Amino acid sequence: MPSPLPETAVLDLMRRVWETGSERRDRTGVGTRALFGATLRFDLSDGSVPLLTTKRVFWKSAVKELIWFLNGETSIRPLVAQGVHIWTDWPLEKYAKATGEQLSRDEFEARILADDTFAAKWGELGPVYGKQWRRWLGPDGREHDQIAELLKGLRENPASRRHIFTGWNVAELSGMALPPCHMTYQYFVEPRGNGPAKLSGILYQRSCDLGLGFPFNIFEAALLLRMLAQQTGMVPGEIIWMGADVHLYLNHAHLVETLLSREPRPFPKLDLAKAPDLFSYRLEDVTLTGYDPHPAIAAPVAV
Repeated sequence: MPSPLPETAVLDLMRRVWETGSERRDRTGVGTRALFGATLRFDLSDGSVPLLTTKRVFWKSAVKELIWFLNGETSIRPLVAQGVHIWTDWPLEKYAKATGEQLSRDEFEARILADDTFAAKWGELGPVYGKQWRRWLGPDGREHDQIAELLKGLRENPASRRHIFTGWNVAELSGMALPPCHMTYQYFVEPRGNGPAKLSGILYQRSCDLGLGFPFNIFEAALLLRMLAQQTGMVPGEIIWMGADVHLYLNHAHLVETLLSREPRPFPKLDLAKAPDLFSYRLEDVTLTGYDPHPAIAAPVAV
């Protein structure tokens, strides 16, 4: 019998969470079913990328978000300008609570784009991912570029066990619109005698919304690994995902049941045009072939 498609493991985990997970009230008040501790592995060496096919994932938004992280951005304005809405709900809720004014998402985003002062006050998310990745503030006031240091380490000391970056800056958590969920990344270089070294990575995710967040998280982690491999002259190996609190929201029953009723299809192949450096990639550099997903499924985000 042929081997099951890689997405089968994701669906198996989803079924296990939905059928056996512990039901709990959570920070959002919506409620979840959750399991603690899960691992998934995806082989990237054949050029494939883990992009779910049992629903259409808007992967171009994920590419834009990853580039936004790598640019060290913390304002929603650059995302909104590109038609990406995935971070708008948090500052919009903060605005509504602070002012009592109920704006629609479109109205709020229009003001973010049109008014510099409004964007500076209400479009900022605090010291979220991009700030920690590129400008981690040390106790001496000096900023640390974790991504630049990671690249330097991969090139100069590939056997190191310290190829790590993280967003979990305890001193700044309270100022973040949302503490990092996909929080720690680590990389492993495997030397090969007959060609370039192989780069594999682990993403440790403290909190994972398996229905909405995971499809973006795993695709972006795989894309980042491909970028790092390209920039360091290596070839991609595996991306390994480790989830701690892995959950599904109780109001996502239609999402879960629809996904579990569908047959997964092969993952697409990813072609990545060479950028001058890690911080110069554009959406146009990313090409997918063979992505044939089932239709998208709408579901609310718990804020």
